[in-house]
Amino acid sequence: MSVEGVYFEALYAGSEDPWGFRTRWYERRKRSLTLACLPRERYVRAFEPGSSIGVLTRGLADRCDSLLAWEGAPEAVARARADLADAPHVEVVRARVPERWPRGAFDLVVLSELLYYFDDGDLGVLLDRTADSLAGGGTLVAVHWRHPVADHVRSGDEVHRAVAARAELARTACHEERDFLLEVYEAAGGGAPCSVAEREGLV
Repeated sequence: MSVEGVYFEALYAGSEDPWGFRTRWYERRKRSLTLACLPRERYVRAFEPGSSIGVLTRGLADRCDSLLAWEGAPEAVARARADLADAPHVEVVRARVPERWPRGAFDLVVLSELLYYFDDGDLGVLLDRTADSLAGGGTLVAVHWRHPVADHVRSGDEVHRAVAARAELARTACHEERDFLLEVYEAAGGGAPCSVAEREGLV
């Protein structure tokens, strides 16, 4: 079964930053790599489900005209809203995927440390909705921890195999370490995706 919302609510009730997003060099470095792997300088409309306390959201906000961040735990939502109060183009909503999904298309969807909390059924629905909501040429970023965790439904590697199996997505970048896997995909359709250098007219 997918991990229930009460699990996350208990984590945030016991700690303002249960994964050390603000304090750990590991997390700061991974966040910088995630942002650096985005192939476009700016995005029009982005979606970050499972946004936690909004630390990655802050970095994404600098690259997006409009950013929708969803988080299910009320304590995390409150902290993210307070920290991002100076960013009016960012909307932090208390909501969980995949039972809910925002309307409209996105040119960026970020799935960070999220997918291994879902069972087969929910993961399939979430990936379907992600692919359906990506605008043509839109970017999907997936980044996940690779070590075993008792509370995860599946491993990070298994998560990324599920994403890679989607015919609607074409992988454009991969950063692999012992600790985490970071992959970037583009919504398929109309031939092979352009590289950053190709978009800039360098090749």
